[in-house]
Amino acid sequence: MRRRRRDTQVFSISFLDVVCSAFGAIILVLVLSKTGEPRVLERVRADLSGVVADLQQQLFEIRGETRMLNRELQNKTPQLSESQQQLARLLQQLSDLEGEFRNATQRLETQRRIAGQLESAQQSLTEEMWRLLGDNFRRRPVDAPIGGIPVDSEYIIFIIDTSASMFNFSWRLMQDKVRETLDIYPSVKGIQVMNDMGQYMFSQYSGRWIPDTPARRKAILSRLASWNPFSNSSPVEGITTAIRTFYSADKKISLYVLGDEFSTGSIDQVVKTVDRYNRTGEDGSRLVRIHAVGFPVQFLRGDGLDATGIRFAALMRILTTRNGGTFVGLDRVDP
Repeated sequence: MRRRRRDTQVFSISFLDVVCSAFGAIILVLVLSKTGEPRVLERVRADLSGVVADLQQQLFEIRGETRMLNRELQNKTPQLSESQQQLARLLQQLSDLEGEFRNATQRLETQRRIAGQLESAQQSLTEEMWRLLGDNFRRRPVDAPIGGIPVDSEYIIFIIDTSASMFNFSWRLMQDKVRETLDIYPSVKGIQVMNDMGQYMFSQYSGRWIPDTPARRKAILSRLASWNPFSNSSPVEGITTAIRTFYSADKKISLYVLGDEFSTGSIDQVVKTVDRYNRTGEDGSRLVRIHAVGFPVQFLRGDGLDATGIRFAALMRILTTRNGGTFVGLDRVDP
């Protein structure tokens, strides 16, 4: 019995030692862990503060960029509205042009159909004309004279007597003759208008041709109604100036002199001067045709025949004959 009690005590003391050692170790661990905890917390707090500061900086930058983008958006909004309006206008113009194109295409197709019909009608009409006119009918050549005046020139020049006698007695008739002359030339390469002193009607076209357009022809006739520069009642200066300025070996030119007097100078000398300037072409004809229209103003003065009117008629007959033209003497001044 004594032996059993001793064994029990030894076991009990060893167990208590082990338990106490374990509790001591746990307490030591707790003491050591509590000692290092403040340092760890400080490091964590420092790290988190840096992250927060970075995030705040990024937030400020994003807010600044946001404000800038908002301002740019506000500035772009009017431009976008204007661009949309411009786009709408362009689309409308495109629509209009497409409509015009369709209309033009339809008109062209209609004209083609009409041209085909006219061609067919012309063939049948030609046969009928030949049957009615007979085999001896001949067409008039393109360069055949109209009213005795050849109209084969590509350029025309008017030399107009602007003296008081012409302006007071036959100006309206002279305008009609200019208009009629233009009518027999539907299209030319150039026109020029000068008075008998060689002064140009349009100073901006001095020394060069006036383009032949409907507007220019209208302007010539309109200006002619009140055009009245000084004149010495002699066409010599205007004729020689026109030939010297516009003569060209590669151009067909017709010069129309409209007047009523040749006051001073020698007819023979004028003819020789014109012959010197107005050379002949390869076919022997003069390169500048000279035509003339004489106005019988002398019959309206009440003093009988005037020598200046007779001299004008004599000079123009010679010049037109020698220079491939025609002289037309009028018997009245009424339009």
